[in-house]
Amino acid sequence: MRSTQGLAGLVAAVALVVWLAGTAAAESLVVLPRPGQVGLSVGGSYGVALKSGTIGEQFGDGEGMNVRLRYRARYERGFGLSFESHTRYVRDLETVDDYWTAGDDAYPPDSSVAYEKARIFLYGLEFYQFFNTRTKTTTMLSVGAGLAHPAFTLNDGDTQYPLQDGPYLAVGAGLERFFWRGLAFDLGARYTAIFLGGRTTHDLHASLGLIYYASL
Repeated sequence: MRSTQGLAGLVAAVALVVWLAGTAAAESLVVLPRPGQVGLSVGGSYGVALKSGTIGEQFGDGEGMNVRLRYRARYERGFGLSFESHTRYVRDLETVDDYWTAGDDAYPPDSSVAYEKARIFLYGLEFYQFFNTRTKTTTMLSVGAGLAHPAFTLNDGDTQYPLQDGPYLAVGAGLERFFWRGLAFDLGARYTAIFLGGRTTHDLHASLGLIYYASL
């Protein structure tokens, strides 16, 4: 329930922000990016791990953040670097398993040595296909791949790294809504398959941030 309400609230907030930007800044001076320019995007996100895989079995929804470099190439294409951090809090379970260790132990959720949350750091490369690049609202599709680095925090504040890093694959869709010079709202939704511990975690999240393309 918490994940559904959180995602619904994020979607409503994003829709309101984009609508306000489109009306209040309709007459603002906008400088659309050209091939060869690089944009820096910083934003926040909210998402949920489906109940499967190494992460999703025990951890559900939570917030995140991202930083992206986006290079505009010719033919409405682009490439970029992506750095993401996603927090997923432990689900409402009777016991929390420590199944990544040889002991295969289980603890009550309120135990000091039980897991409170998982953090997944993603470092990757992305490819973009842009549309409507001559308008204030540029839409895009993306695919990405890279390395996932997991960390787990206990209720007592201790952080553990019981899993080795693994690869991930991501697909997404989004838009850039320009409202002042090279500055735009950066809105997106993504599906990420994270391969850790010999299993696949399926993660969904929506993000909202700002991207700035410096004029050349």
